Amino acid sequence: MKSRIVLYLLIFVSLICLYLFVSNGKMADSKDERIAKLETQVVQLQDSVLNTQLKVLEMQYFSLENNDDALAYYDHLDLRDPSRYISDKLLETNESKGDNPLVPYEGMEGDFKINKIKILNHKWILTDFSDGKYWGELLIKYELKDDLGVDFTLRDHLLYTRSE
Repeated sequence: MKSRIVLYLLIFVSLICLYLFVSNGKMADSKDERIAKLETQVVQLQDSVLNTQLKVLEMQYFSLENNDDALAYYDHLDLRDPSRYISDKLLETNESKGDNPLVPYEGMEGDFKINKIKILNHKWILTDFSDGKYWGELLIKYELKDDLGVDFTLRDHLLYTRSE
């Protein structure tokens, strides 16, 4: 009887060992698959980050902050950030009652105000304006004077039509 118990115990232990061996192999295979998928995903994300960085560099090409030749025009002025200063001066034109004086249209749903500003170089600004429902863009020529005054001159404009 003792020999049968030992035999059954040996068979039972060997079955448990076989089960653990097979399940451990399957678990290792599934983890290897998961690691491979994650490595592929990491490569895709790295490519995406690289493409995004290239797009950002391309978008920054036309900006005052990255144009040393244009910034050289303001070296004699005591300005820490000429782009911010010019943007602030342009946004001050929004403070007047009614439409912004640089926008050549009358607001239909409210007053037209300048929203976004892109300073291209030491002469030109591209802006977006809106009244909440209608919007358009302006090309503005500006001049930053030695007394830190800024003159803005509208060069071109467009108002988008709504398609409903």
